[in-house]
Amino acid sequence: MMRLRFIGCLCIGLLCSQWASAALDLELTRGVVGSVPIAVVPFVNDINSVPGDTSLTAVITNDLNNSGQFNVTNPAVEVPKSIDKVDFKAWQKRRVNDVVIGRVTSLMGGRFKLTVQLLNVFANTASGNQDPQSAVLFNESFSTDTAGLRTLAHHISDMIYQKLTGIRGVFSTKIAYILVQRPINQKPIYSLEVADQDGFNEQTLLRSYQPIMSPAWSPQGTQIAYVSFEQGDAAIYIQNLQTGQRRVVSHFAGINGAPAFSPDGSSLALVLSKTGNPKIYTLNIASGQLTQLTHGYAIDTEPSWAPDGKSILFTSSRGGSPQIYQYQFATGTVQRLTFSGNYNARASFLPDEKDIVMMHRGAGLFGIAKQDLSNSRVEVLSQSGNDESPSISPNGRMVLYASQYAGRGVLAVVSIDGRVKLRLPAKQGAVQEPAWSPFLS
Repeated sequence: MMRLRFIGCLCIGLLCSQWASAALDLELTRGVVGSVPIAVVPFVNDINSVPGDTSLTAVITNDLNNSGQFNVTNPAVEVPKSIDKVDFKAWQKRRVNDVVIGRVTSLMGGRFKLTVQLLNVFANTASGNQDPQSAVLFNESFSTDTAGLRTLAHHISDMIYQKLTGIRGVFSTKIAYILVQRPINQKPIYSLEVADQDGFNEQTLLRSYQPIMSPAWSPQGTQIAYVSFEQGDAAIYIQNLQTGQRRVVSHFAGINGAPAFSPDGSSLALVLSKTGNPKIYTLNIASGQLTQLTHGYAIDTEPSWAPDGKSILFTSSRGGSPQIYQYQFATGTVQRLTFSGNYNARASFLPDEKDIVMMHRGAGLFGIAKQDLSNSRVEVLSQSGNDESPSISPNGRMVLYASQYAGRGVLAVVSIDGRVKLRLPAKQGAVQEPAWSPFLS
């Protein structure tokens, strides 16, 4: 068998060849009824040189729209040059709750200064105070170069989202996924991609003629663990995203799969078949020490740590069909968690550990579901028949998963209450096995 040939780069900072051009395209397919009306007014001197041939205003507008929490308008009004020029009564008539305004100023050396304000339209009306400053929810200034404009726009979107919802935004986070391309009369090409959460700025970590699977982020977002078959069989690698350096951490005979970082980043949970059937182990990354957690003849796979590090969820066939179980480190005991449906897999805790999100089959269709651990109630969030590999956003509000659309693998996003849905169709190739990064700062 032909061994793997590297035909791409290993460093996240480099973009690789024509095959890496499969940008994702975020598309809101369902938003929240009664979402908050907000206006993002074109910034004074806004520029169209933001990476992606767009503007700061457009990036912020897209972020807020795609959250499903906001109804963003960008009406044709005169751009106010300062807060005291804002016509609050006009915005009130348009039934807008909040307004975002800003100004871009060119600096020396190709840098820019951005000043942005978030204003509550009804604040001074409710208080009887006509001072425009009473409407200011925040007033911030930033400096960056052209390359940093898009990142800055995401940061501003995060600020707006948190100020108006009380929840930390995820617009500055990243996603990892596997892209599979099948050129005519050629072998499939697998690549490990990392992109902004909106699919922009996709960059290739690794490309191979052999399968790559199961990307998993470290808690700090500085490393990714994954499975690669480049040596002819499965091995688990950890790769540093800043330097591109990587190393093999597990290459035992048989299965090496499903790596998952512990909350403190010191260990991996993984699946090995050292004793025959696949079992859950932990691996101390520094020392290499292995500890077997599960035993018996069943297939145990897909480990996922609890946020407090005291337990691990995993999928097992020990009950006759794939179901979710929980291993407790303190006692070494295993408890079955799921009973609704004949197939539940790939589970993860929400940040508060009160619910889990999982792949769930009901009525013969695969979908994404949430289970309340206090009463075992299952709520289906999405069920197209091909939904799998759920990954929860770091704020616990959205779930990224793999699905099918127009006959190819795509990524999709659903809110934790099932009311907001997004699709990220791949322009070239099939996308699968997504992983949402932690907060990166």
